[in-house]
Amino acid sequence: MNHIDEVFIKLREEKRAALIPFLTVGDPDLDTSIEIIQQLELAGADIIELGVPYSDPLADGPVIQRASQRALVHGISILDCIGAASRARVLGVKTPFILFTYYNPILQLGLERFFRLLTENGISGMIIPDLPYEEDGEVRRLSEQYNIHLIPLVAPTSNERIRQISAKAAGFVYCVSSLGVTGVRTQFYEGIDQFLETVRESTTLPIAVGFGVSTNEHFRAFAAKSDGVIVGSAIVRTIEEVLPLLINPDTKAEGLLYIQQFVRELKAN
Repeated sequence: MNHIDEVFIKLREEKRAALIPFLTVGDPDLDTSIEIIQQLELAGADIIELGVPYSDPLADGPVIQRASQRALVHGISILDCIGAASRARVLGVKTPFILFTYYNPILQLGLERFFRLLTENGISGMIIPDLPYEEDGEVRRLSEQYNIHLIPLVAPTSNERIRQISAKAAGFVYCVSSLGVTGVRTQFYEGIDQFLETVRESTTLPIAVGFGVSTNEHFRAFAAKSDGVIVGSAIVRTIEEVLPLLINPDTKAEGLLYIQQFVRELKAN
């Protein structure tokens, strides 16, 4: 069984929603990203998204764009991001990993090599925001062959495509809570409840909500309506805020602890 499925089965028994944090791998550097992954697990992350820095992101708002630029300055590649998962496993991290990447880096690697690397490095799922479901046939075939979940995004604007996309999903369905790109928000799509209900009716898989979640209030509200809550920009912004601490060996531990506490507070009852 895929590791992601195991997590949602366990959480269903515990009657709680998954916390799924996101980080841009390589921001501020690769070694620190692996330390941040450890902090996310200590803070109670149930699944962790590893973001591959990309120069022309379709879905990322300014916070994640800046993080990608900082990582790209250091030459961080998709291979580094995949390898980070394996390095974290060596250090004892057991949380399932999802790779968030655009399609071009996958093409550069080659599909077969890409899936072999995911399997060899302990990654359980992937999100490819610029690969439409009408064109994902070969990726889907290989994902099933290698037991790596191809997790789709559905948005309120997906309309009649919601059922078609959800029917081909694996792992869970990623529900985009807001129109536009990622980023911290104070307001969400006004029809979010009906949207989530439509997605829920379209699949037997868990549904998770992301885009704009940044506070404990947001987390608790969406946890009551879904099986998982994804937090991206708020965590990446927190990393950005403590960059001066993270890049100084004397204060690095303080910066890492600050990130852990922020994530821990997100899911506090």
